[in-house]
Amino acid sequence: MAAAAVSEAWPELELAERERRRELLLTGPGLEERVRAAGGQLPPRLFTLPLLHYLEVSGCGSLRAPGPGLAQGLPQLHSLVLRRNALGPGLSPELGPLPALRVLDLSGNALEALPPGQGLGPAEPPGFPQLQSLNLSGNRLRELPADLARCAPRLQSLNLTGNCLDSFPAELFRPGALPLLSELAAADNCLRELSPDIAHLASLKTLDLSNNQLSEIPAELADCPKLKEINFRGNKLRDKRLEKMVSGCQTRSILEYLRVGGRGGGKGKGRAEGSEKEDSRKKRRERKQRREGGDGEEQDVGDAGRLLLRVLHVSENPAPLTVRVSPEVRDVRPYIVGAVVRGMDLQPGNALKRFLTSQTKLHEDLCEKRTAATLATHELRAVKGPLLYCARPPQDLKIVPLGRKEAKAKELVRQLQLEAEEQRKQKKRQSVSGLHRYLHLLDGNENYPCLVDADGDVISFPPITNSEKTKVKKTTSDLFLEVTSATSLQILVLCSDLPPVLIKMAEMNKYTLENKEEGSLSDTEADAVSGQLSDPRTNPSAGKDGPSPLVVEQVRVVDLEGSLKVVYPSKADLATAPPHVTVVR
Repeated sequence: MAAAAVSEAWPELELAERERRRELLLTGPGLEERVRAAGGQLPPRLFTLPLLHYLEVSGCGSLRAPGPGLAQGLPQLHSLVLRRNALGPGLSPELGPLPALRVLDLSGNALEALPPGQGLGPAEPPGFPQLQSLNLSGNRLRELPADLARCAPRLQSLNLTGNCLDSFPAELFRPGALPLLSELAAADNCLRELSPDIAHLASLKTLDLSNNQLSEIPAELADCPKLKEINFRGNKLRDKRLEKMVSGCQTRSILEYLRVGGRGGGKGKGRAEGSEKEDSRKKRRERKQRREGGDGEEQDVGDAGRLLLRVLHVSENPAPLTVRVSPEVRDVRPYIVGAVVRGMDLQPGNALKRFLTSQTKLHEDLCEKRTAATLATHELRAVKGPLLYCARPPQDLKIVPLGRKEAKAKELVRQLQLEAEEQRKQKKRQSVSGLHRYLHLLDGNENYPCLVDADGDVISFPPITNSEKTKVKKTTSDLFLEVTSATSLQILVLCSDLPPVLIKMAEMNKYTLENKEEGSLSDTEADAVSGQLSDPRTNPSAGKDGPSPLVVEQVRVVDLEGSLKVVYPSKADLATAPPHVTVVR
């Protein structure tokens, strides 16, 4: 009788168990009453679904605690989203250990403290050894657990925006504590001091401490080797010149000001100038090595085996592509970078198929089945800039999806859901293929992200599909590369970084050139190339001997006022390359 009552109250759980589902979303108006009846906790039946990889329970004002059994019952969980509930003041019992968890979102709850036993999980051994993204924004936290770094040693993104924090625990900035942390957001808190030890965050790229109570910014911040973007607006700094700079200057200028010791200059300035001269000499030596064939390791590779990537800086490009970002994507899928790649040769043999297969593999591996990021490629000739990255209601977003007719996003998602259900019935198992695997990534979103060109056409609907308008074909030689993420800028840059994407494209180009495959156009592509002869402008390898370089053009991402958010690829992104790759700037 009790089992029948649970089944009636929670039909989603019975369906997930019967169909062996890996994703589960619990939300909606009826959820609050059911959770209240369960004592303000999730039903124990939920923790008997060991195949779950993704679990989201959101928008439930009666959910005060997840309930016992989560860690033991869901050992394969990769993403846990418990946002906009009433969790707090602590977590009892604690969430971990969850050895496979990579994304944890506890934003928009009522958490006040996370002490041992009522927090995230144990520190020894680490409760979250694979956790990459932790979102604690929009709570009431007065302090962070001192053992956070030991509990989640591989953390890359930490969002603490909108809490009541007045300081960071010293252990957070201990040397080697968080070697991969690249994004730290703690805006809208009560922070009074920033420790100079923040310089120990060797991978830090983005730091947002706006709207706090800081009076000083430590000069050591300039020693963070990868720092690209900082935000200290809304702090009353003692150094009024610095306060003015943080409101209007670029990160590079602010860090340079800190590096020379502010208006004091003096000894610090001398050290900085000496360091700059040494860096300049080092760069000149590196450029000379590239011109002369590189160091010994590169010489062993040989000219014939070397991959060439020429990077065109945005200032060298007479018509650079720009992506404007609308503020409403902040709550949906806020992060985007892009680049233009020229010189691909996809015409011979199976070159196009290999290219698309490699993109799919990147989605499966590096992008973690699109949960971390989504990679998209477009025919550049069909892309009309400037582009607008925005969010629209599903009933207002129109797109011509790849291989389908024009549809509103609401209709497309519904159609894909029906197809997924049909696949499950036919295969009699949970797994589905194609776009259907990514539908759960849209769950709970009132608006959907999209990339719109200058004609007003939607050319991308991440993380689901591109538009037929910019479809990559065998005749494509120039591409626009777009990467988006709902998780963090760092994860996004990792997924679009030099080794996995650009080098893969260069390697494919080299393979195509060396193997000289015969063309094998499909019927749907024949009309695109009929009547065209091999031309160096459309076939980059035609008539060329030796290495064939790819040209990579920087793309600027700006807000609607034109202020720079990110440019990719930057010098830091291209600083390290394997021995068989030569980057020419």
